[in-house]
Amino acid sequence: MPSVEARVGVSKVGKYASSTSGDSLEMVERPSGGLSFVLADGQLSGKSAKAISHLVVRKAASLLADGVRDGAAARAASDYLYTHRAGKVVASLNIVSFDLQSQSLVITRNNPAPVLIVRQGALHRLADPVDPVGTRRNIRPEITEFPLTAELAVVVFTDGLLNAGSRTGKAMDVEAAVTALTAQEPWDPALWADTLLAEAVRLDDGRPTDDISVLVGVVVKRHPDDSRRLSVRMPL
Repeated sequence: MPSVEARVGVSKVGKYASSTSGDSLEMVERPSGGLSFVLADGQLSGKSAKAISHLVVRKAASLLADGVRDGAAARAASDYLYTHRAGKVVASLNIVSFDLQSQSLVITRNNPAPVLIVRQGALHRLADPVDPVGTRRNIRPEITEFPLTAELAVVVFTDGLLNAGSRTGKAMDVEAAVTALTAQEPWDPALWADTLLAEAVRLDDGRPTDDISVLVGVVVKRHPDDSRRLSVRMPL
């Protein structure tokens, strides 16, 4: 396989006038090689939503770190939420894994919002109907895999991105925005995530009507450098 590398960028913002975002994100190193990113959006917003999403991502991430497969981790996280909250609350859940054992990008989806894939120059939507986690036992996710080849991208987001502009009557066209970003070289996932988030906030007139999280992962050709890097920015 040609030398490639994974790059990931995440941008998040909380609902306007809410002190705590209801979205949670965890990154975990897979014991068989690779990285997984777990993104959950708790019901409603604020501290109660944060408690729900944090419970879900913590459970899924711990199982992934123990070598549990992505689909099984998602189902277990759903059962865990159902048990602890008696089926009264729900959360959306996405897991994005760069799995070195299978040499594949694995996308696990329990989120009504679609996942966008760019592959071989074409944009695809993963949008089959799925249930959020926590409403009952044995909820199954949608699982999709793609070989880890260059010029592959995945864009995952919570429903706050889709709903941006709903208050002002200006709908967010996420697919058009992603298509425009794919024309830029080189592919920069942090720039993609920032651009999508900034457009959503603009459509909400600077006051997001919901928590918004955007996760972008790309696989690109690798230069002769085996270093791993992580960069984080967080307002304090």
